[in-house]
Amino acid sequence: MSNWADLTTGKRIKHLRGSDLTQQGLAEAAGVSLALVQKAEQDRGELSVGSLLKLANALKTDVAVILGQQSPRRGMNRDDRAALRHLSDAVHESALGQWDGVGDPSTLAELTEVRDLAWAAYWASDTAKVSSLASKVLMEGQVRLNSTTGTERARLALVLASTYRVAASCANGFGHRDLALSALTSAKLLAKEAADPVMSALLESTLSWIYLRGAKMPRAVSVAERAALAIEPSFSRAPRPELLAYGRLMISAAVAASRREDERAADDYISQALAAAARLGRDEKLYGTHFGPTATKAEAVGIQVALKNYGRALQLADQPDMKKLPKSMSKVARNRYRLDVALAQCEAKLYDRAADTLTEVALDAPEWVRHQALPGVIGKRLAKVSVARVRNISELIGVPLIA
Repeated sequence: MSNWADLTTGKRIKHLRGSDLTQQGLAEAAGVSLALVQKAEQDRGELSVGSLLKLANALKTDVAVILGQQSPRRGMNRDDRAALRHLSDAVHESALGQWDGVGDPSTLAELTEVRDLAWAAYWASDTAKVSSLASKVLMEGQVRLNSTTGTERARLALVLASTYRVAASCANGFGHRDLALSALTSAKLLAKEAADPVMSALLESTLSWIYLRGAKMPRAVSVAERAALAIEPSFSRAPRPELLAYGRLMISAAVAASRREDERAADDYISQALAAAARLGRDEKLYGTHFGPTATKAEAVGIQVALKNYGRALQLADQPDMKKLPKSMSKVARNRYRLDVALAQCEAKLYDRAADTLTEVALDAPEWVRHQALPGVIGKRLAKVSVARVRNISELIGVPLIA
């Protein structure tokens, strides 16, 4: 087989499909039309992100593999693979009670601090650091949980639930959905023990994202919607944590609805999120989750891009408060937003601006870009105007964006 990156997207899909799965079988497994599969394998037209997600899930691979950013066998680099193996061991061993070798565990305050550092590492896209820090909390925290009672036990259960959640988020970002679901199962049990409805709601938001990455759009919507209804606040007197959780769930539902191209539902959900954000008044962070006016507007841009409303997306991005993003916005959120803007710029034929935006992302988060679908989609759009410019960006991040 030729170098994977040198193949066209259509040839990669055909190779991944193999001889055992027909085009009709792939279409049925992915929930798309036979015509879409045929056009994709013939490299006719552009695949939407939603279609790429569905095909990747049916082919049991990642979107980055279909786009040639990763090979089907090698995917992650060695450091990321080692970090995820370490994290997987900690998730499973801590839940199963395999704590041999763990001496005197850290205090609740110390474990809380390390949990916060693990979330900071996640939002900085530092997989190795997430793995190291989260593993420490999970192993030592479970030892301490086993010997404590009362209020301290409830507080420790929340720290552990939040740490399992960051492990789930990290795993899901790399397409390791089994590990993500395993970590989330442990987190939900701990949140139930602590009787914390906000944590439980945020865990459902993560579950919605796992279903979204697995191209299970209806389930992604229903999970978020059901959890939002359970915690729906009275806006006039709602506690801030409940507003944050409700708004985050509405964003999850809106994103999933937009991937189904259900514009009416997506607009309704994001309107609810914007209302919650306005009531909150500023961007806040709780249990590793960011929500507020800026975060919601950034998500709204991505939702309009998914719905192919590119002009509307650029109008939102051109609002004064979105021109200069706050320093509190995480690297991951900032660059995900920039990729949405770059795709909208491409579709509006603002190719130079799109290339500049993609370059910003490549320089800011080269490792993170490797596992994202949009850089490859944007690269193919830009290559129609300037192959040289796209190859230069590819060299910056060490990932081929075009064949």
